[in-house]
Amino acid sequence: MTPLIWVLALLAAAIVMFALGRPRMDVVALMMVVALPATGVITISEALAGFADPNVILIAALFVLGEGLVRTGVTQRMGDWMQARAGDSEARLIIILMLSTAVLSSIMSSTGVVAIFIPIVLRIASRMGLAPARLMMPLALAAMISGMTTLVATPPNLVVHGELVRRGLEGFGFFAFAPFGLPVLALAIGYMLVARRWLGRAWQDEGAAAAVSLRDLVRDYALEGREMRLRIRPESKLVGRRLDQLGLRASQGMHVVAIERQGRFGREMVVPRAETQLVANDLLLLDVRADQGALEAFCRANALNQTPLPPGYFSDHQQEIGLAQVILPPGSQLLGKTLLQAEFRSRHDLTVIGLRRGIEPVAGRITDLPLRAGDTLLVVGRWRAIRRLAEARREMILLDLPREAANVAPEAARAPLALGVLALVVGLMVWGIIPNVQAALLGCLLMGLFRCIDIAGAYRAINWQTLVLIVGMLPFSVALQRTGGVDIAADALVALVGAASPRFALTAIFVVTTTLSLFISNTATAVLMAPVALAIADTLGLSPYPFVMTVALAASAAFMTPVASPINTLVVGPGNYRFVDFVRIGTPLWVINLLVLVALVPLVLPF
Repeated sequence: MTPLIWVLALLAAAIVMFALGRPRMDVVALMMVVALPATGVITISEALAGFADPNVILIAALFVLGEGLVRTGVTQRMGDWMQARAGDSEARLIIILMLSTAVLSSIMSSTGVVAIFIPIVLRIASRMGLAPARLMMPLALAAMISGMTTLVATPPNLVVHGELVRRGLEGFGFFAFAPFGLPVLALAIGYMLVARRWLGRAWQDEGAAAAVSLRDLVRDYALEGREMRLRIRPESKLVGRRLDQLGLRASQGMHVVAIERQGRFGREMVVPRAETQLVANDLLLLDVRADQGALEAFCRANALNQTPLPPGYFSDHQQEIGLAQVILPPGSQLLGKTLLQAEFRSRHDLTVIGLRRGIEPVAGRITDLPLRAGDTLLVVGRWRAIRRLAEARREMILLDLPREAANVAPEAARAPLALGVLALVVGLMVWGIIPNVQAALLGCLLMGLFRCIDIAGAYRAINWQTLVLIVGMLPFSVALQRTGGVDIAADALVALVGAASPRFALTAIFVVTTTLSLFISNTATAVLMAPVALAIADTLGLSPYPFVMTVALAASAAFMTPVASPINTLVVGPGNYRFVDFVRIGTPLWVINLLVLVALVPLVLPF
């Protein structure tokens, strides 16, 4: 067998395994790294050269930057903002969701964005009484189309850019893809406003329904109406005093749950400790068990303004403070002690605001009651302190956390720093001050320096399967070029289009690229098709840019099956989709993309 036949046989085997999904895609890629050098076409060093490819490093760095946005709560706040802007309008929500997804996916991993947005979308769908299927498909389509907006939005863009650079040509700029992606995104939004009518089967997340929420805890412990905020006026005699000097629990029946204070980046929550010193304009968040008359007298005597809290305050501030239940087992060191004697708040940085014996909450002051085995305590404080209770098994057992805990950003106070780092990285990439990979690595270092993410979290954030897949498929490009496979494929496509217009050649490239992307990774498809597109351009004597641009755009247009992209696969379960749903929704949108892009590409990038 000739070397070309061996290479094609390995490629066919990889495609079949990708289509079957067995073994995993990254395992298939590693098998190709091992097998290709055995053909004698490339060396093992060339097969492994992808690990040093700048684009591979860039993709890894973008995963880390995305994780920094997650840990600082930027993405979660975007979800809250979307719901507030959408109000009760489903159409407005779809527009905002698709625009937000596309914008965020244009600068970080689109797969990561979808994974982040799924719980946000499920929560919004539950609140608005919508079937998740009506929102999950728009989410997935916007994430895929985002690949047509910026250079770093999707790996295929970087692949074709790298292929141009390797040929000694000038690569694409950061926003070179935007003239094509923005019109397609606008059309896709309009399309989904109509096509959403075909998606609407009822569905419920049983796991989420079973999980206790913050509102459930507030109700179970009869906390509604006991929350209060008191603002310390500048002339108050409490200014400058420590909390342990006030004796609020013993004398007034008030628990200081948290302190809202003006910080460097706006108001922030301060954990109340004995040594915490109060300052003017502090807002004391209190659990009040005193009667209204005593509370008003205390406020008058200490120059405090009473600010009642709206219902659901704890739920609305779930990023800053959390609630959780702990139960006291037999043999606990807390049994027989009161909360004051146990110094619970000083030791755990948490305040007990509720106590249940059996199924009924205990009314009145709970700080003076001796604790018993089986008592369930409701604690409030920072999520980090709540999670530390899992280590205090000899004293108490931490019950299941409320479902809101899964959406809490552990470094929410550093969100402005994360946004600043992101703006710096994007600015460096847009203006080309330093290479893209260098800008992204600088951003990762700054995220770590500002403690938006730690080293362990950075390594966990990287999708190693995607990187290995890219590295494993890159050698096929070299092997096909050396064995003449690229030229044969180019000649076959040129023979197919014959003397037809160059737009017909773009159509053929678009169709072949998308068809391959339905069965194998769009990154692997771009690796294979970019050299073919360049060869066709050489054969026709035309500019290579419209041809390789078509490859990149087509690689982001495989909407028609749930296995065409990890993005599609992610939304199948939450949206309760069937295979036919993607065919029914994706095929018309693909046809629209084909017609628009084949007409638009030569206008922006002339032949």
